[in-house]
This record gives sequence, structure tokens and C-alpha cells, in this order.
Amino acid sequence: MPATIKDVARAAGVSVATVSRAMNGADNVLPDTKARILEAARGLRFTPSGAARSLITRRTDTIGALLPDLHGEYFSELIRGIDQAARARGLHLLVSSSHGNADEAAAALRAMNGRVDGLLVMSPHADADFLSNNLPGSLPAVLINTAVDMQGHARFAVDNFGGAEAMTRHLATSGRKRIAFIGGPDGNHEAAERLRGYRAGLANAQKPAQKSVKGAQRAELLFDGDFSEASGWLAGRRMVQAKQRPDAVFAANDMMAVGCLAALAEAGLRVPEDIAVGGFDDIPIARYVAPSLTTIRVPIAALGAAAMDALFRALEQGVDKSAGPQPALPEPVSVVMPVELVVRSSCGTGPPTRPTAPGAVRVTPH
Repeated sequence: MPATIKDVARAAGVSVATVSRAMNGADNVLPDTKARILEAARGLRFTPSGAARSLITRRTDTIGALLPDLHGEYFSELIRGIDQAARARGLHLLVSSSHGNADEAAAALRAMNGRVDGLLVMSPHADADFLSNNLPGSLPAVLINTAVDMQGHARFAVDNFGGAEAMTRHLATSGRKRIAFIGGPDGNHEAAERLRGYRAGLANAQKPAQKSVKGAQRAELLFDGDFSEASGWLAGRRMVQAKQRPDAVFAANDMMAVGCLAALAEAGLRVPEDIAVGGFDDIPIARYVAPSLTTIRVPIAALGAAAMDALFRALEQGVDKSAGPQPALPEPVSVVMPVELVVRSSCGTGPPTRPTAPGAVRVTPH
């Protein structure tokens, strides 16, 4: 049978309460006594029960993160940023995925309730009603890339609109006339913002002289996607087979851009000579594909770390241990993380595009 706290107390010649205080890092245990207890625990291979400890401390030292998916480099980078910030504060991470499904998201939130001290929720499909009905009222929560603001919850997002607008204008001012867009999943807030930015970029790239010429304004060329490499490849195949092929394509994320690059290469098209390609996110592989991918750099790990920092501040606002866990409301903050246009080989060497709002999007040639 596994050793119990009573076995450790008997071996160390102390009370169970003293063992509990020593194992939980309390200051009111003499150093020699603590050393004897820890040595006895090691000898017996005793592992303290996290559940029992949380009953005493009312803390699990664990943070829950609900993400729409766990597949791909974007989420690996996001989890890395969250985990590094959590570990720096002695906290552990419990991660779950909703797979873009509201029922699965609700089930994940219910499962985490009571197991974590706070929540990071990234749910681009969630609306205000869903969050109000499913976020446990007793837990601090920080929202990432959601479409709604909720009172009492900090919110972090990236400048999806500004980045997409800058990428589209970059392609247009580089001389591209037929700029296609591969969109993301229906109902996804980030995908909708990037589509809105694409449309604004087309409009903002028109020269005054062109606007007065019938038919001169660039038309929308929309292709369906779902943020996966496979959907980017399928969109690329459709472009190749089109009667009037685009001369540029902006994929709403890098995974789709990589899939599109593969489809174009299979068809014998040259990038960027025959068709330019741009993406969004700047996942690590973007700089290593051939040709290297022009993209919008999102500070993915920094986004996760910033959200984790805000959640930690909410936890530090204090819990009334005598009354049980109480809502610890974070400061009323809504942060939009800046993005950066990174120009690489897949779009050639066109002129840098300045943001519509000065300072919103930086431009970096690579």
C-alpha cells in the first residue's frame, strides 16, 4: 500500500499536523524537524495528495486553458508562452480543447471547475451568452481573442483587422491586380476580422484616379478555408483551375498559406513570379518554407504570457480563505497586441506598406 501522511508522522516522530505544515512550506516548523520529516517522506516514497492540500489551502496552484484546438504551431507557441509565465510563478497548466464546438467548450469548462484557480479562455466562436452561462462565477478568467468584452474579465486580442489590411495593401501596392483571400471558419471572430481587413485593404489601395474609372477597382476573390493546411491546398487547387487566375493570394493564416504554396508548386506555378502569397501569424515554419513566406507576425507566445500575467494579478488580488473562493476581478483592461508585416520572398520585393493608423503595424523586410 502507498505510504500515508500518518506513516511519515510515525517515522519522523511528529504529529500529522506538523507533517502537513512541513510539506506545505509553512514557516512554523523548526529546520531540523522539517529536514527529518522530508527525509522520512523520501524514504517512504510518500507523495502529498494535491486534492487534500487544496482542501486546506483552497488553492490548486493550477491554471486552466481552454483553446479552440491544440494542433499546429500557433497553439504550440501560445501554450509555450502561457506555460512559461505560469511556471515562473510556481503554477501548473491544465489544457483542454473545444475543437470549435460550443458543447465541448461548455463541457471542458465544467470539468475544470474546482480543479483550477483561474481560467484562460480562447474561444473565437463564443458569444456573450455562452460565456455568461458557462464561465464559473467563482473563478477569475481572462479572455483571449474573443468577440465580446465581459465586465470583470480582462481581454487580450491581436490586431487582426490592422494586420490583414496592411497585408492586402502591401500586395496591391506591389502591383498585384487580382488578390484572392482564403478565409477561415464560419463564425470565427478572428477570421471575420481578417476578412474585414482584406476588404478594407482593397479599398484603401485604390488610387484616386482609378476610382473614377469604371471597372478599375480591385474586386474581391474569396475562397473558403478552415485554417488547416488541407483547406489551403484545396483553395490553391481551385485557383489553379480558375479561368482567370489570381496574381496574389492572402491566406488568413500561415497554415493555409503553406498548403496553398504546395498546390501552386504541384501545378508548376512560380512564387512570386506567377502568383504572390501572403499569410498571417508568422509561425516558426514560415521562414523555412520555399520560398519563405511573407506574413503578419503575431506575438503568439507574448500573447499567452500577457494573458497569464493578467490572470495572476487577478489571483493575487486575494481570496478570502475563511469564506471560500470568491470572484477576484482583474483590472478592467482590454489590450490589442500590435502586429508586424514581415516581407519575405513569397511576395517579391514590393514597396513596404505603411499602416492606416500610424504605429499600428510595423514593417520588417527579411
